[in-house]
Amino acid sequence: MLQLALTTFGGPQAHLAHFQKILVDKRGYLSAEELLELNSLCQILPGPSSTQTLTAIGFRIGGPNLAYLTLLVWILPSVLFMAFAGIFLSGIQEKNWSLEFTRFIQPIAVGFVSYAAYTISLKTIHTKTGAIIMVAAAVISYFIQTPFVFPVILLIAGLTTALKFKAQPKEIKKKIEIQWANFLLWIGVLVLAAVLGGATKARPVLLFENFYRNGSLIFGGGQALTPLLYTEFVKKEGEKRPLEFRKKEYLNHNEFLSGYAVAQSLPGPVFSFSAFIGSLSMREYGVAGELLGAIMSAAGIFLPGTFLIFFVIRFWDSLKKYRAVRASLEGLTAASAGLVAAAAVILFQPLDNTFMNFAFTIGTFSLLTFTRIPAPVIIVLGFLLGLIL
Repeated sequence: MLQLALTTFGGPQAHLAHFQKILVDKRGYLSAEELLELNSLCQILPGPSSTQTLTAIGFRIGGPNLAYLTLLVWILPSVLFMAFAGIFLSGIQEKNWSLEFTRFIQPIAVGFVSYAAYTISLKTIHTKTGAIIMVAAAVISYFIQTPFVFPVILLIAGLTTALKFKAQPKEIKKKIEIQWANFLLWIGVLVLAAVLGGATKARPVLLFENFYRNGSLIFGGGQALTPLLYTEFVKKEGEKRPLEFRKKEYLNHNEFLSGYAVAQSLPGPVFSFSAFIGSLSMREYGVAGELLGAIMSAAGIFLPGTFLIFFVIRFWDSLKKYRAVRASLEGLTAASAGLVAAAAVILFQPLDNTFMNFAFTIGTFSLLTFTRIPAPVIIVLGFLLGLIL
């Protein structure tokens, strides 16, 4: 797991190929068919699909204890790096140093989001229904920029394609025996975090609740998480925020894009971006507070998917025999692609409409599409150009 955490770049789609190389071909922990099956299961569930796939493999091999250790080793390097990236950025701002060196990173980040929407759509949109759902999800999420619209879009999309279950091949059904412990744990933590957050207004608890809720609702990996986090954490001009949060807690547009670009350049899960946001949200409490914010945010975003994979994997062999379950995946992935496409437009709008910003956004998209230049190289070049110019 540590080897994977330090060498696996490129998001969920690229992760799967690396998992097969290390876990299947080199180590022989499971077969290629078993890996693809577990990955398909995790695509149906909310949360970080790559992380859930590895956690499920740990569960298959050594039960819950090995699964939790797998989770910890996989997420720790990128979470720590993103936490310290947030601390570094807030330290620069306290000293009133210029952030002009990040000016190219912001349009580069938009290029990454655009490329994510493009690749997700290529891999998931194969029917007219999927294309319509993708466009509808993009339009709705663009014009209704509120966190509550995302789960509604995903639910409607999944139900829509579930109605096409007759197109799925029939399989012999098995009796489903459900163990509810991990499902109740998932719900219990969600309710407890909401109650404690509302009662105490404690910043770390509110961060945990926010990310736990988001991690319980989002499908499609770290790229699909981006529009939701942007809507919740980036304060816009003239926008009023709840009393428990003050303006200085929220990230501005440039901070968000800079952190997202750094997250794209790292190996490991893209969901580690949560640690960057949590760190900056606690910046007024010093370095210890920023570390606490990063830890609470990362725990909140990763735990729901872990609880859910523990719950579902026990009866997955029986559940996947139902055609409606398999059919709903088309709608969920198509809607996720639409949300990411809308995010690319939303993220670009606050940037100045200059030739340079357009050039870096389009250039990044083109490099990712037509070359094999690794994402970290593009990010480093963007920072170097910013420092030089």
